[in-house]
Amino acid sequence: MPVHPEAQTLLDALAEQGMPPIECMTVPQAREACAAFIDLQPPPEDVADVTDRTIPGPAGDIPVRIYTPAGAGPRGVLVYFHGGGWVIGDLETVDRPCRTFANAADVVVVSVDYRLAPEHVQPAAFDDCYAATVWVAEHADELGVDPTRLAVGGDSAGGHLAAAVSLAARDRRGPEIAFQMLLYPVVDFDWTSPSITDNGEGYLLGRATMQWFWAHYLGATDPGDDPIAFPLRAGDVSGLPPAFVGTAEYDPLRDEGEAYARKLEAAGTTVTATRYDGMIHGFLWTLGATPSGTRMVDDAVAALRPALRSTAAAA
Repeated sequence: MPVHPEAQTLLDALAEQGMPPIECMTVPQAREACAAFIDLQPPPEDVADVTDRTIPGPAGDIPVRIYTPAGAGPRGVLVYFHGGGWVIGDLETVDRPCRTFANAADVVVVSVDYRLAPEHVQPAAFDDCYAATVWVAEHADELGVDPTRLAVGGDSAGGHLAAAVSLAARDRRGPEIAFQMLLYPVVDFDWTSPSITDNGEGYLLGRATMQWFWAHYLGATDPGDDPIAFPLRAGDVSGLPPAFVGTAEYDPLRDEGEAYARKLEAAGTTVTATRYDGMIHGFLWTLGATPSGTRMVDDAVAALRPALRSTAAAA
């Protein structure tokens, strides 16, 4: 189908404002521009308790924001990693989506403010996200959560980090992850896919923007085919947690996300994969302007809730 009218209206409005592409900005300018996406989101939902704190990380304290719905625990927990190409984005950017996930799925959400590139190249972001996931599992009682009902999730680069944490948790024998929620994830470094060719310009995220993000994230490092950097290149994806993979039709990352979903499914993982026709990359950050994209939130929650349901509740 053509670009969804809501997405096209958004693209037209951004063009009228003269917003330059991110790859033409400095990093500080890109981070400032990113903050404007908060105004494109629906009003924030009330959550019973929202707490900012820090937790220990591999290179210093990691800021996190913890969302706890009303009612008695223990309940499931979603460790959430924001998008933004590993360069932009923060706790505020995904505050409203995290509130929605907490309420709709009835889970505690721990949003992680991992280190950003280019100040901290890979694998710094991953190291923080994995450490945060371990911390959540080890402090389940304090958080009022069940460590056997732990999920990871994220959008775009956050989806990349969630996929990488899932792989690492399997290979490092912990923590046990019950579900991975991957929203239009980055999972490879590939400029040859049809979606890169077809959607490389004019749809908010473009080929040049992704190259800008990758250049900052990798810096001078060469990870080879390390699946922590490129999850789609993992030689073995068996034994990974069930997954929800949402992709957007007019997204240059569409094909790699869908290829990862197929690879997981072929290895025996239960996968719910949905392409959102007419939508563009990043629409979780623009649901006030693209409300039809709320369907992805609903679908992700519908997959997440049963995965984190307690044994008692399931019985």
